[in-house]
Formats: sequence, structure tokens, C-alpha cells
Amino acid sequence: MELGEATKICKALGDDNRLRIVQMLTQGEMCACKIQDEFNMTQPAMSHHMKTLCDVGLVKRRKEGKWCHYSIDCAKFREFKGFITDITCSGNKDEQ
Repeated sequence: MELGEATKICKALGDDNRLRIVQMLTQGEMCACKIQDEFNMTQPAMSHHMKTLCDVGLVKRRKEGKWCHYSIDCAKFREFKGFITDITCSGNKDEQ
């Protein structure tokens, strides 16, 4: 994963609501209406958060009729996790 992509993901997850949405989606795919109900937010606010998560690739959207269903993109999360895992403190003498 390139640094720019990781930066965008960090910014997306830096919002409390979006991080909570991601935590909810670890339970499995959810309808936008269920997510919106859990957060007691307006539809435009919900759409903004979901667009941000989809744009950085963390969340996938599936449309079924008039409803949108969201799920985590596990491949993207694994890639991001690998990027974060590669950051170490091995050069820091306080950690040795």
C-alpha cells in the first residue's frame, strides 16, 4: 500500500462516526437504513460518511432495489493492516 492511500484511510477512520460504522460492519453486511437508525443521523449525513468509507476502499456498497447494503472490503483492510504492521519501533532505543 502506498503512503498516500494509507493517509486517506487514516483520515477516513479519524472520524468517530465512521470508525463506529466500520465496527458495526464487522458484524456483517448491513442495510443503510439500519446503520442510520443506530446513529440517529440524517440521510445526507449518513450518505456522506458512507461515501467517504467507500471512496477509500474500506467499505463496499451493494444496491438492491431502492436500498443500499454495505460491507467491509476485507482485502483492503488486510492490506491496510499490513501497512500498519510494517511500522515498527525497532530503531527506538526506548523500546529495546
